[in-house]
Amino acid sequence: MIHNSFSVAAGELSGEGRSSEDRIVQAPGAVIVLDGVSTLTDDEPRGGWYAEVLGNRVASVLAAGPDADLRQVLEQAIAGIAGEHGLVAGASPAATVAVVRHRGDTVDALVLADTPVIARTVAGTIDPVHDDRLARLVTDRPQYAEYQARLREGRGFQAPEHRILLQELRAHQLRHLNNGAPGGYWVAEAVPEAARHAVVRSWPARDLADILVMTDGASAGIEEYGLYLSWDDLADACLTDGPDTVVRFIHDTEAADPDGRRWPRYKKSDKALAYLRFAPVARPAS
Repeated sequence: MIHNSFSVAAGELSGEGRSSEDRIVQAPGAVIVLDGVSTLTDDEPRGGWYAEVLGNRVASVLAAGPDADLRQVLEQAIAGIAGEHGLVAGASPAATVAVVRHRGDTVDALVLADTPVIARTVAGTIDPVHDDRLARLVTDRPQYAEYQARLREGRGFQAPEHRILLQELRAHQLRHLNNGAPGGYWVAEAVPEAARHAVVRSWPARDLADILVMTDGASAGIEEYGLYLSWDDLADACLTDGPDTVVRFIHDTEAADPDGRRWPRYKKSDKALAYLRFAPVARPAS
């Protein structure tokens, strides 16, 4: 069996009463999924703006060099946007990035920060591509345990103490952002070098059945809430019901826990999920 390309289905929902900061951008032979992050001082969220312009720039760079190394593609895109818009490291909106590209007989993936790519082979094995450096940085902080405990007690997302704890966690993150410090992490922002630290993977296209690409608001459906027993179950749900239904199920589950008592989390998250299906084509009879 050989593969000629993939089909794409997507599901997206905002977590709150505003526009989503997640983006799914499609380009010929490629899908880019981004989760925008605003700065602490933004009067209005700019993470969605950054995710959109970066996703479109990555698509443009890919179109100009469809065989280029994905890290170089992302580095060029980050540099171009930072230069055009005068973005300053440490004070710029940012975005997590995941890219999946099909070129010839190969499928490539890139992940920068917490936007995972989950590949499923025709043999039924799961090959996840994760970048968990940010998660490792945050989960050992006392503020992390404290905000979760406060939510379980029913104090809610709007409590001043909750916002203060998140600000302290964000300040800790910024001290370890894109500077190579021990225990630090990398994200697309105003430092093009961050792209060189992305996690990359490649597979023979003929070996792949499907791929999931998602922001953390969607991956929480399995990693935090356990709504699906495995990545295999989540991929099956996308295949049979579609990613839009999957995202809606995760969203409705969160809506049933509006104060984060059962599933403590930073906020009511945006969700974006792209499902790539590699359709096999039979070889001509000999």
